[in-house]
Amino acid sequence: MHSTSLSTLHTGETATIVAIHADEALHQRLLAMGFRTGKRVELIRRARFSGPLQVRIGTTDILLRKIEAEKITVHRA
Repeated sequence: MHSTSLSTLHTGETATIVAIHADEALHQRLLAMGFRTGKRVELIRRARFSGPLQVRIGTTDILLRKIEAEKITVHRA
């Protein structure tokens, strides 16, 4: 397995969160939304023109800006 950013996943791909490299405020916000090390995430869809990514953690769908998704390191499944 190799590490990559959440923003590089393709639609339908799943991965496991390895690390979050964000400032404290964003890190706390992501934790509150369920982004934790070891959690499985699935990329549901990407908006056009570098728009937000729809990510599923468990049964919750979350929209993330691409710049936020780039701060989350994952291992592809």
